[in-house]
Amino acid sequence: MLTVIFVMLAEVFIFVPSIARFREEYLLARLERAQIASLALLATDGMIDDDLEYELLENAEVLNVVLRRDAVRQLILSTDGMEPITATFDLRDASAWELIRDASIRLFETDEQNIRVIGEPVRQAGLLIEVTMETAPLRMAMIDYGLRVLLLSAMISIFTALLLFVAVRILMVNPIKRVVGAMMSYAEAPDDANRIITPRGSVRELRDAEEALQSMQTQLTSLLRQRERLAQLGEAVAKISHDLRNMLSVATLVADRLELSSDPTVKRIAPKLINSLSRAINLTEATLAFGRAEEPAPKLDRVTLEPLVDDVLDNDNLAQGDGEVSYDADIEPGMVVRADPEQLHRVLSNLVRNARQAITATGKPGEVTVRGFEHEGGWCIEVIDTGPGLPKGSEQGLFKPFSSTDKVGGSGLGLAICAEILRGHGGQLKLLGTGPEGTTFALFLPGGMAA
Repeated sequence: MLTVIFVMLAEVFIFVPSIARFREEYLLARLERAQIASLALLATDGMIDDDLEYELLENAEVLNVVLRRDAVRQLILSTDGMEPITATFDLRDASAWELIRDASIRLFETDEQNIRVIGEPVRQAGLLIEVTMETAPLRMAMIDYGLRVLLLSAMISIFTALLLFVAVRILMVNPIKRVVGAMMSYAEAPDDANRIITPRGSVRELRDAEEALQSMQTQLTSLLRQRERLAQLGEAVAKISHDLRNMLSVATLVADRLELSSDPTVKRIAPKLINSLSRAINLTEATLAFGRAEEPAPKLDRVTLEPLVDDVLDNDNLAQGDGEVSYDADIEPGMVVRADPEQLHRVLSNLVRNARQAITATGKPGEVTVRGFEHEGGWCIEVIDTGPGLPKGSEQGLFKPFSSTDKVGGSGLGLAICAEILRGHGGQLKLLGTGPEGTTFALFLPGGMAA
């Protein structure tokens, strides 16, 4: 339908000059016929009867003929009782705009009129020729010509529309249907890589859409497979954590007995052992909960930072045994942060342990420093080590699961969990810098009730 409409609109710009051209040719044909009739009369020196003169005028479809020869204007043929002339048209120097204007006026003028038409005789048989004619036959011929043009245009537009419909069907509609079908098939089993669409479009834009869809489906299938593996891993970890929790509970009972020992060293170590076992039990329980949901929401409280940091450093110092890593805490006196103490302890323990392991791997002495200070309406805690720095290129995806481990036995979950815990506090975990001189991580915690 749009094609038909557009072709007909285009035909308007063709029809207007063509109808003007038809009118001009119609008038020139009447002038030529009139000249032939006048030449027949001149050949007989004007000696013809009235019936023959009427027949000549009727065949020429004019009312009278005036021929100017040798500067003499001569009425060659004429009709008695002719109506007055209402307009004169000179075809010798008529411009295209004048022809279009006169044709448009004649097409919409319904009154019958007599008009004078002036033109140049054929083969210069005189200076000029004038004829008088009726407008009714001219208007009827123009209408008939317009209807024929309209019919031809309609046929052309319908044929063009059919060709365009077939072309669009082949080039666009069928490929789009194939894309829709591929999308529906993929939606039924998005984890099936065989259902990913294969770009085959011949139209560039459609092929670009197919390639974009293929890329999206490939990524989605990969993510679904990874999620399935993570779900299976989570189920396995949950089972291990359940058994580990039972084992740790037994170890806690044994550690409670150690507190009854009279050995001073045992008395000093037993409380820390019991605290570590308690945190391990809490961690296994949190792991079981993590298999069912995300990291639990923090239970915010006012936490004095210095004793918490000292506890973290003491625990890690015990873990290294006879290692050569030293620890230092640089906390503003009386600094209190708003955080979940257990979760904050987990984050700091993880970062300090990572720093100590990085230094130990070099076989050289080193130092781990924890700094705490107020920062832009909140608090900042920095964990600084003198280790060898992170491997080149490991900064990308550092806080993503399974992508940041660089040590044997590492799971790649530690930094990801730490970052998630900080996000739960409304804060952020950042890598401030890394290199041969060491690595610095920063924990940003917001102040006030915004946390």
